[in-house]
Amino acid sequence: MENIGKMARKAQNSGVRFRPHFKTHQSAEIGEWFREFGVVSITVSSVDMAVYFSKNGWKDITIAFPVNICEIERINELASKISLNLLVDSHETTLFVIDNLKYKSRAWIDIDVGYKRTGVSWEEPDKVARLAAEIEGSKNLSFAGVLTHAGHSYSAKSTKEVGQVYFDTLNRMKFVQNRLEAKGFSNVETSVGDTPTCSITENFDGLDEIRPGNFVFYDVMQLKLGSCSEEDIAVSLACPVVAKCKERNEIVIHGGAVHLSKEFILDEKGRENFGYVSVPQENGWGPILQNAYVSSLSQEHGIVKAVNDLFDKIQIGDMLMIIPVHSCLTADLMREYVTTEGKLLQMMPKFL
Repeated sequence: MENIGKMARKAQNSGVRFRPHFKTHQSAEIGEWFREFGVVSITVSSVDMAVYFSKNGWKDITIAFPVNICEIERINELASKISLNLLVDSHETTLFVIDNLKYKSRAWIDIDVGYKRTGVSWEEPDKVARLAAEIEGSKNLSFAGVLTHAGHSYSAKSTKEVGQVYFDTLNRMKFVQNRLEAKGFSNVETSVGDTPTCSITENFDGLDEIRPGNFVFYDVMQLKLGSCSEEDIAVSLACPVVAKCKERNEIVIHGGAVHLSKEFILDEKGRENFGYVSVPQENGWGPILQNAYVSSLSQEHGIVKAVNDLFDKIQIGDMLMIIPVHSCLTADLMREYVTTEGKLLQMMPKFL
């Protein structure tokens, strides 16, 4: 709750819309926590997710993934019930949506500010303008503005580099916005959405909307980036110890790639680290242990490298708490949560 409140207050103080991404937690019950901070608009990453949250009372949803034209029937069904925001980045997709959308919706144009995954390059404002003109000329689509995900912030090596990504993102989005307004488009909004830049930035002047998602839990990757403190991390995976090998000082846990994913960071010694290690406490887990880390993963097993004192202390049958490198993936793999008060929270069904 503290992570949600902090981000909500920053958005409010900057006068921007807070449209959090729900792809990290994917839980209707956790989604309700956001309402306590005045959140009424959300972001999702799939039509399935939009359907799930719409059934749980959310009526203003952005699908921040380029329209999959194969899902147009489900998109139409959604658009008939809620205020739906769609994302486009090509002439072909835009025309298909114009020709096949049956209910009024808003369209955002996906802008690539450096991540190089999807979107029209910020250096091609004329192409953006052509898409905007097509949208505005349609019957059921209205042009909302330009949207980006600066995912390359996750590759930064320091908070200074994250800050530079934000500075570049803001300037590039303003450049596109200004060019569109110079061509006669009015009320062009700007929307950004990565957790690292949103976490280290205190003032969002010049933007209309922020869409971070991972901040609800944070993780090892965000800690290493400097996006959060250790105390901000709000999720860990409880893994039973199933074996030990004294010769290698290795502890084997039931927690592998199907639980944690294969995401890793490189530590200061250049070693692959698949998760930080802690021990259970009465209301959660204790501080991250400095003398242990998850060194490798197979499908169901994880190997924890530990120094002698920890190795001798941990016994088969004990539980270790693993702080995931990427909480979004771990949450998606596990499909449910247990709060520190012992309450079970379900996630959306894997397939709707």
